[in-house]
Amino acid sequence: MIALARKTLVYEWRRFVPSVFAVGFAGVLLAMQAALVLGIFGSAALYVTASGADLWVGFPGTQSVNFGRAIGADVEMRLRMDPDITAVEPYQWVDGDWRTSAADAGGGGVSIYLSGIRTGVGSMMFSRALSGWQRERLREPGAVIVDRADLSSLGTREGGQAWINGHRVQVVAVVDGLRGLGGANVLASLETAREIAGTAAQAGPTYFVAAVRTGVDPQAVRQRLQAPRPGGFGPYEVWTAQEFAHRSQLYWMLDTGAGAGVLFMAIVVCIVGAVVTSQSLRTVVVGSAREYATLNALGVSRAALGRVVVEQSFWIGLSGFVLAALASAALLGLAAAYRVPVSLNVAAVAACAVLVALLSLLSGLGAVRSVLRADPAALLR
Repeated sequence: MIALARKTLVYEWRRFVPSVFAVGFAGVLLAMQAALVLGIFGSAALYVTASGADLWVGFPGTQSVNFGRAIGADVEMRLRMDPDITAVEPYQWVDGDWRTSAADAGGGGVSIYLSGIRTGVGSMMFSRALSGWQRERLREPGAVIVDRADLSSLGTREGGQAWINGHRVQVVAVVDGLRGLGGANVLASLETAREIAGTAAQAGPTYFVAAVRTGVDPQAVRQRLQAPRPGGFGPYEVWTAQEFAHRSQLYWMLDTGAGAGVLFMAIVVCIVGAVVTSQSLRTVVVGSAREYATLNALGVSRAALGRVVVEQSFWIGLSGFVLAALASAALLGLAAAYRVPVSLNVAAVAACAVLVALLSLLSGLGAVRSVLRADPAALLR
């Protein structure tokens, strides 16, 4: 009976094409929704994932990178006292208001996130986003770097001038992959960021980032630093880079209205895909009702017919997944060309594959259930 399933798919392929496209459509919906969720909320942790630090140290209870508060400068000494920490850097976060220059005429203010980082060779902050020559350019007074996709919203160009909180800056370079969540990201040297922050920077940096010795578990160092500490050091909390990135993403995904809206849309997409797939497979099975009734009347058990439908659903699901993978790859390439924040990883692809397989299987079983329970004599009339 299993051979019958494959032969039916081969010789009556035109009847199954709509089902394959339905499954593929559902797969594309799932993949694109997953890519948007990962891309949008992944940008909340961009500051962590684009940097090479192993540990992040900030104010206790910080929910996301962009909600950091100043911590005491003496915390740096506490980090340097640990024998397994090899490098420590301050990171200055500044909420800014970007205004275009007089030559660019008349733009209003744009909310930005200004990141003050060290510009030396081997610095950890944004080590995966900046090249050596770009860090060198940041050493110039008032120099900033922005994402290429934010140039239009900022009303500037590479080499253009603007004002952040009343301080003149110049865009010395542009990079890709710095688009933020809720505002444009702007990179500057620590000196430039502190000058722009003014008295707010005197309270101390927003974060310290640290690298641990090769072969040492960052989690072990975190626990040691988080243990009861000697007096004289201000309040702080330590996270591994992975923990802090995950913490930031979960905050934006689960604790904000934007996250709830996107997750709700993901659920709707799953329901739509299930309905479309189920109805398409039901149409195919109902169209073969007489054939199933004939086989049943000839003595083929309903369990055997069910196995035929299950294999047909498997091959339809597999074909639909391949179609969805090709279409999704094309759409992801198009999104990347237009700098839409999308991202997919192996876990997300595997989850989409499992969901497509379940949709196909459950839809096929649901569609054949009514046929297999019907009276064969009634179907043969």
